[in-house]
Amino acid sequence: MEKFKLEHIDLWYGEFQALKNINMNIEANIITAFIGPSGCGKSTFIKTLNRMNDLVESCKITGTFLLDGVNIYGDIDINNLRKRVGMVFQKPNPFPMSVYDNIAFGPRSYGIRAKHKLDEIVEKALRDAATWDEVKDKLKKSALELSGGQQQRLCIARALAIEPEVILMDEPTSALDPISTSKIEELALELKKEYTVIIVTHNMQQATRISDKTAFFLLGEMVEYGDTGDIFSMPKDKRCEDYITGRFG
Repeated sequence: MEKFKLEHIDLWYGEFQALKNINMNIEANIITAFIGPSGCGKSTFIKTLNRMNDLVESCKITGTFLLDGVNIYGDIDINNLRKRVGMVFQKPNPFPMSVYDNIAFGPRSYGIRAKHKLDEIVEKALRDAATWDEVKDKLKKSALELSGGQQQRLCIARALAIEPEVILMDEPTSALDPISTSKIEELALELKKEYTVIIVTHNMQQATRISDKTAFFLLGEMVEYGDTGDIFSMPKDKRCEDYITGRFG
């Protein structure tokens, strides 16, 4: 079942065209990886899916973005869109407040005030982000005291607390050590049972380990897109083959 249907997506920053005629369907409840060299459009593209690029003044976007058949660039409430499509960034960015308040921040902003309800949401989100056992005794402590890997899982929990349908991850492990990275990867595999996960990664081994589908981007174009196993074992496009065999990138 498709979650996103994207047709003829073009994006400019001023005169510079950063995305060129991208067409793809992203299926629900799988992990889709975006790979490609730096500056090829992966992060720009993932940010179009919850309209983060709206914050960039010179940005112009054309094309059709359908989420469950509804145009997200049409007459839609942006806050509702960002509730449905959560985002986790490259560097952990916990708010300078307690672990508990980080997770409760989103639900409170959507009007949930009852303490017992917030307690439930915080525990569930931290459990779903596989970090409850590590932080349950630190809920009142500053989130900034956690390790980098714990902070990133806290940020994933914060995204989960508002019950999104899609989780966008923009290089979520690039600032983490190998052990924290493997915990985030295991977590992503668990999350796809309930959520649609889209991940930008520089790490091709990561894409092969966890993703079901992979899209290869180059110079603003989506060069190839398909089942991860096929992309890495039998790429159809020479540019994709050259990238994954390490001839450039």
